[in-house]
Amino acid sequence: MEAANHDRAPELSCPAVDLRGEADWTPLDASSLVGESLRFVSGEPDGNRCRVRYFLDAERRLHARVWFGPETEGPPGHAHGGSIAAAMDEALGLAAWAAGYPVVVGNLNVSFRTMLPLHKVVTLESRVVSAEGRKVMVHGRLFGNEGPAYAEAQCLCITIARR
Repeated sequence: MEAANHDRAPELSCPAVDLRGEADWTPLDASSLVGESLRFVSGEPDGNRCRVRYFLDAERRLHARVWFGPETEGPPGHAHGGSIAAAMDEALGLAAWAAGYPVVVGNLNVSFRTMLPLHKVVTLESRVVSAEGRKVMVHGRLFGNEGPAYAEAQCLCITIARR
């Protein structure tokens, strides 16, 4: 009888990945801003799932360099849409926190534009586009150095009391 896929030996750790930002971006210690709740997406900086490094630009807009590893695979050789949506959820919510709005995500709409190859470093940029009462709207885009965006997202966040 053939062994099930889950019986395979785990893959070896992937090589180092360059997640440096642009010269005018400042690194952001995201966990110091929102606590350890970021473990799901960006909690394994050397893992085989997602690797993420966050930055702020001069206008305090959030940028991220993201690498989707072999454990994010959906279609063969490409990132699963759920892993892309999870990265967008974390980054867009964090963009609101970085802009001074402690939030939770109330609604996230992701439009997938083209398949994202595994092992590729991409940029996720996000910005708060409006804030009214407890509602904060954030938009984001995931793209590489060439071609169209891999995904775009709009996120309605709801402010919460600070911890």
